[in-house]
Amino acid sequence: MAGVPAQGRPYRVLSLDGGGAKGFYTLGVLKEMEALIGVPLCEKFDLIYGTSTGAIIAALLGLGKSVDEIESLYRRRVVEVMGELLPHKKTAALVALAKDVFEGRRFDAFKTDIGIVGTRWEDDRPMIFKTNPGQAFTGAGSFEPGFGCTIADAVIGSCSAYPFFLRKIVTTARGDRIEVRDGGFVANNPTLYAIADATEALGNSRETLRVVSVGVGEYPPPTLPATSARKWLSKLPTVKFSQKLLEINTQSMDQLCRVLFREVPVIRINTKYTHPEMATDMLESNMEKLGKLWSRGRDSGREQEARLKQFLT
Repeated sequence: MAGVPAQGRPYRVLSLDGGGAKGFYTLGVLKEMEALIGVPLCEKFDLIYGTSTGAIIAALLGLGKSVDEIESLYRRRVVEVMGELLPHKKTAALVALAKDVFEGRRFDAFKTDIGIVGTRWEDDRPMIFKTNPGQAFTGAGSFEPGFGCTIADAVIGSCSAYPFFLRKIVTTARGDRIEVRDGGFVANNPTLYAIADATEALGNSRETLRVVSVGVGEYPPPTLPATSARKWLSKLPTVKFSQKLLEINTQSMDQLCRVLFREVPVIRINTKYTHPEMATDMLESNMEKLGKLWSRGRDSGREQEARLKQFLT
């Protein structure tokens, strides 16, 4: 596990936002980062945090997967998940994806420290699945990596956004059954939690951190034909409210991070687009549109190349 790096080397943190299919933008950014350093990202980052779609990507990076491998998976499987309209079908597709990809592996399989953000639904608080007892603010002596859950269960929980997915029950090492919902309800942008882990728990000084925080981009809302089932779904008050809540959460966490950890060097990559052709949302399943997000993510990564080189090489 990463813990505290060798003296003189910065402690590097990667944080990945939630946002459903808009994770294609994230992968575009990461493609440029991986090309810049020439090694798998897990070899360069000491701690990788992710929420929802960011949790899928973070977990795969933590297992040593290349960005190309993850992008191929997204094209084959994540599009299928988002293409399902009904919650039970969408949930079944997500469960099948997670079980196929992560199999029965647990948190000791990760090659670097990980944080997967979920929401403990019954008592309205975060539930963050971690790898390293050094990440525990309390209870380090009884720490269980990932609470004893599988990677698949943690990722499914982090992605289980109401009302798009059914609830997820995880069973901890102690046998507790806990309902976990989408991590976006507590930290759709998990950068604040990641920095708190790196400094307050793991003991790294703020000045030695190098944080790269990657969003999913900001886009106009999609305009769909009157007969579209997704247009009907998007007009439901609960759906519209959930999407707005995640957007507000993302921005508020970014502002809090800047205020509370102003000494920490952070590169935030999350470009805003206003052109109508970029209209999309977290439920997007059109591969042509998602390909545009991938390309825009790569553009955003290239725009930050000089700063990223300072942070990562």
